[in-house]
Amino acid sequence: MSDQLLVSTPGRICLFGEHQDYLGLPVIAAAISKRIQITGHRRTDNRVLIHMPDIGKTESFKLLPELTYDRKRDYFKSAITVLRRDENIRFSYGFEGTIHGNIPINAGASSSSALVITWINFLLQMADIPQSRSQEEIARLAHRAEVLEFGEPGGMMDHYATAVGHVIYLESEPAIRLEPLTPNLGSFVLGDSGQPKDTLGILKRVKYGMLDALDKVRQFDPAFDLHTTPLEEADTYRTQLSPDELSLLKSNLSDRDILREAKTLLTSTLRNDALLGDLLNRHQNNLRDAKRISTPKIDRMLDAAMAAGALGGKINGSGGGGCIFAYAPTNPEVVVEAIERQGAKAYLISMAEGTHVMNLEEVEPS
Repeated sequence: MSDQLLVSTPGRICLFGEHQDYLGLPVIAAAISKRIQITGHRRTDNRVLIHMPDIGKTESFKLLPELTYDRKRDYFKSAITVLRRDENIRFSYGFEGTIHGNIPINAGASSSSALVITWINFLLQMADIPQSRSQEEIARLAHRAEVLEFGEPGGMMDHYATAVGHVIYLESEPAIRLEPLTPNLGSFVLGDSGQPKDTLGILKRVKYGMLDALDKVRQFDPAFDLHTTPLEEADTYRTQLSPDELSLLKSNLSDRDILREAKTLLTSTLRNDALLGDLLNRHQNNLRDAKRISTPKIDRMLDAAMAAGALGGKINGSGGGGCIFAYAPTNPEVVVEAIERQGAKAYLISMAEGTHVMNLEEVEPS
């Protein structure tokens, strides 16, 4: 093992299944060519030193037998704790690393999960006996460190998407099942609105509102199944639900069906850009109108992308701000310019490989 390592992990977009994973429904996600990386090495003492020049911060602590969390989401320490406790991995010496990234922060592109995946992968190499783990196992470890360790709700889409890379179909019920997909896709454009996400406010209304609606539906009809009940039967529950609850129910059944159609398309040998764009637009319509997670600026960005030639697009992440992406297989540069004219930042992106480790000498100077 080289004394100096580089670990790199991509961000992600959720192609289909936004706001569905916490309901036990599947998602289709894709890793993107925006990444976060750590370069670092072992130290000769027991100190952990993490430089974060992109945000002007440095974190330092001693690698004591028992680490105490200084804040609710103390991921640098929780990852070490999870590896020590659950995997019996030893760290006799500290380590030092520098983190850089170009994934938009607090924008729905999984910058947080990509950081934890990168850190876990780095720690596995810094252990007394360097560890080789599959990308899926790294995803599970990162989920423990980021979500379970702090008793927070949260699915595993972000961890699997950023760890495994490329395009994945992921089921969470009745058990985790991951299926890599290899679609032939054109260009995408990522647009960052610059508006911080309103994650907690959105989840309060969209997630817990839907869970309340499901409770009412199942009390009325124990045979109801979110996986199998046809969308056409949703009006059966009109008298049990408020108008907003019925709208949420219909949108989730519709998005479930959109994802199934998308999976068929993405596993086909035939490429159909127009259909992919239409499916994205239909998903966005549900997110905007029923779940109400869009914003006026997000709507303007998507409208501008469509007017510039994109075939489809949607908000990305929990909503209330953050990013969009647009599918633009032809003239994507024009779509970038159109989104930026709305006061946003825009980037050409492609599907990307998952987390990986390199000896620093393997990396060619840029």
